[in-house]
Amino acid sequence: MVVVSKPAGILSVPGRGPDKQDCVWYRVQQKHPTARIVHRLDQATSGLMVLALTADSHRALSIQFQERIPKKRYQAIIAGEPVQNEGTVELPLRCDWERRPKQMVDMIEGKAALTLWRCIERCGDRSRVLLFPHTGRSHQLRVHMLALGHPILGDEFYAPDEIVMLSPRLLLHAEHLALNHPASGNWLEFDSDCPF
Repeated sequence: MVVVSKPAGILSVPGRGPDKQDCVWYRVQQKHPTARIVHRLDQATSGLMVLALTADSHRALSIQFQERIPKKRYQAIIAGEPVQNEGTVELPLRCDWERRPKQMVDMIEGKAALTLWRCIERCGDRSRVLLFPHTGRSHQLRVHMLALGHPILGDEFYAPDEIVMLSPRLLLHAEHLALNHPASGNWLEFDSDCPF
């Protein structure tokens, strides 16, 4: 397996069209031709991703993610100051088909989504938080922070314009990833310093 720290603005996998072929998977394949994607990060999100180098490791890692064994921690800067110092957001999510790739809260047809959060710094108009996703829904952290009333700075999909303009990028970084090695089973932990 290979663990990389993805820069913001790079796709995890190729998109549609010749202008969207540069991605983490393609870059890793230049050095490791057998690399396969196990999970993804949004294009605007930076941070840790793991790729498998063999079919067996891909299967083992994929099962871990399906069973929610890996531990993930993100760091983000959100608008405003939450009333509490920590909390839980448990709101089901589904694709907003009319505005794809956006996601939305849907209490009836949405899939279960759970995020734990903790505020670690308050700066008046913004706060730094740690986010611990227990599920891995698309845009989960972004939609859950919006639902709390504290969108992530620089979020062009979900934040109002005045919040988007506070940062040239989405201030969301996957800073910690822990999982079992696909062959040995040893517990491994990886960290990537938050760039903002």
